[in-house]
Amino acid sequence: MSGDVHAGFCERRRVRFPPATLPVVGFEHRDDAERFWADLRDRLAKFNLELNAEKTRLIEFGRFAASNRQRRGQGKPETFTFLGFTHYCGKRRKDGAFIVWRETAKKRLVAKLQAIKLELTRLRHEPIALVGEWLRKVITGYYQYHAVPGNLPRLNLFRWRLRWVWWRALSRRGQRRRVPLGRLSRLVDRWIPVPRVLHPYPMERFDATHPRWKPYA
Repeated sequence: MSGDVHAGFCERRRVRFPPATLPVVGFEHRDDAERFWADLRDRLAKFNLELNAEKTRLIEFGRFAASNRQRRGQGKPETFTFLGFTHYCGKRRKDGAFIVWRETAKKRLVAKLQAIKLELTRLRHEPIALVGEWLRKVITGYYQYHAVPGNLPRLNLFRWRLRWVWWRALSRRGQRRRVPLGRLSRLVDRWIPVPRVLHPYPMERFDATHPRWKPYA
């Protein structure tokens, strides 16, 4: 690569251990990533271990990944999933600067909805207030982990789908007709909080704690 072009590379390594050991390793230059890859294979081989070929990959990812791939006639930079988030290259809306966006991985979102659906089926005949209180605690905990910058569209989608999961559960409480949508909206507004960013970027937290502008400056 030329000296004035610096691309970021992320490597995902999978040894045949539990999923919690999955790391992501970043490099500035591709040669460094490939050298690390070869050295890691050799190191693991000494202990009769090997990387999972299906889960191990080398991708181009970083500030210049999009422009480099466009120059080569390739598509958008690849994404990778780590700790429940899908990471992808993006731009800040206010100035177009590079930023790594994170959104809840699709599999994790679907799995959470499925788990809530099963529990709502079990609680079908419990008082609505009791079920609503349980839902609020579950969703609040879900937001505490996933409410990061750039992920609000995915969290709003989660809330919208949860609305209909709860509606189906409420409509099967007896032989009565389905719950009116107006009542459903009131229940959702009361018990299912609207997502908001809970984990701003470090510089935003710093600026809030140590503002640069002082009234007496």
